[in-house]
Amino acid sequence: MAHAPAPAACETAAWGQGNPTAMHAPDAKAPPLAIWALGLTQIVGYGTLYYSFSILVPAMAAELRFSEQWAFAALSVALLLDSLLAPTAGRWADRFGAGRVMTVGSLAAAAALAACALAPERISFAAALVAMELASCFVLYATAFVAIVQIGPLFAQRSITHLTLIAGFASTLFWPLTTALHAHLTWREVYLVFAALNLLLCLPIHAWLLRLSRRRGALLSAQSDASAVERGHELADPAKVQLAFLLMLAGFALEGFVLSAVLIHMVPLLGAVGLGAAAALVSTLFGPSQVASRLINMVFGGRLRQTVLAVIAASLLAGGLTVLATGAPWMPGVIAFLVLFGLGSGLTSIVGGTLPLELFGPQGYGARLGWISAARQFSSAFAPFALALVMAQASVAVSLWSLVGVAAMGVAAFAGIALLGARRGNRRRITKAG
Repeated sequence: MAHAPAPAACETAAWGQGNPTAMHAPDAKAPPLAIWALGLTQIVGYGTLYYSFSILVPAMAAELRFSEQWAFAALSVALLLDSLLAPTAGRWADRFGAGRVMTVGSLAAAAALAACALAPERISFAAALVAMELASCFVLYATAFVAIVQIGPLFAQRSITHLTLIAGFASTLFWPLTTALHAHLTWREVYLVFAALNLLLCLPIHAWLLRLSRRRGALLSAQSDASAVERGHELADPAKVQLAFLLMLAGFALEGFVLSAVLIHMVPLLGAVGLGAAAALVSTLFGPSQVASRLINMVFGGRLRQTVLAVIAASLLAGGLTVLATGAPWMPGVIAFLVLFGLGSGLTSIVGGTLPLELFGPQGYGARLGWISAARQFSSAFAPFALALVMAQASVAVSLWSLVGVAAMGVAAFAGIALLGARRGNRRRITKAG
């Protein structure tokens, strides 16, 4: 485990405060068109590289003659290797620019999807699956958040919320879209269609973002230097910086395990608790709930500290799973689970980008997000296979209560960070009063 990068002097959300030039420069804020374009690539990226897998696995397993458990084990290995690459991807985004990294990632994602579609047997299929997950390091949220900070640091936290609001439609669109396409096409043809989407849609957008970031780079660098004023929002004690960083990694790793396990198995899991054929339709409530959480946070959460938001997000995940474990197959209970879990997932996506900004500032932001992605992906690597194994060997109820326990540990990790911040705030008030 690497040491936490040193905190910067300010958080990105406050860039431009005390700096009239930065505050009024139109280029200091990410253009709305860039946010919408990035959101579209996130929908396609998550939909093609992640959400479609569980829908297509039965056909893959039948044709290539392996069990579904073997497929999820291969996915777990791919996610594990993805976690090892994530810190490097973050450093490259800092060094070479997120736009360049995402452009190369789009090419890699298209090639990997095509390779998976053309795989003649299970070993080449597994290799292509690994390539897909490695490519995801360069095109999904972690790199997109860095792109936002690099294109427009002013109000970057708000821009991240906007991006996650748009991208929240990925599951809502791609679960039914993949099902509809698979009704008329083979799984191989579906993956070829998805490869074309990454090549013909995402690649041009990322190339445009690369040119945009190059034009704005010099101005934004000057603004970030000018606006680096001491605001007193950092953890000053190096030991507490390290503790907060480790708690943050633990919290996101635990949440990553829960989210990966449930999202990969969402449709079959809901079918197993008694919904049957209605599982695919009912599961579409998850996406709108994600979007709703991000919209609510965008409108009402401006003054809420990201540490508090992280605790709320983790609590919603744990609460949703508890409702499912106690209420299924009662339809109102299942709906409540989807709403609560979607709200928690939506907020988790936001705090994954904004919490490190609040705690440590923008300096080394890409590298820090890389470590967060590594922790999350490392735990996510084992989640789909672990849940499939427990569901097969024990019961759905045991699986759900196990996930509740993991989610509760995530709540405790983020609560620890919030407690560190509360103690810091109390000491600051005491100092001012004296």
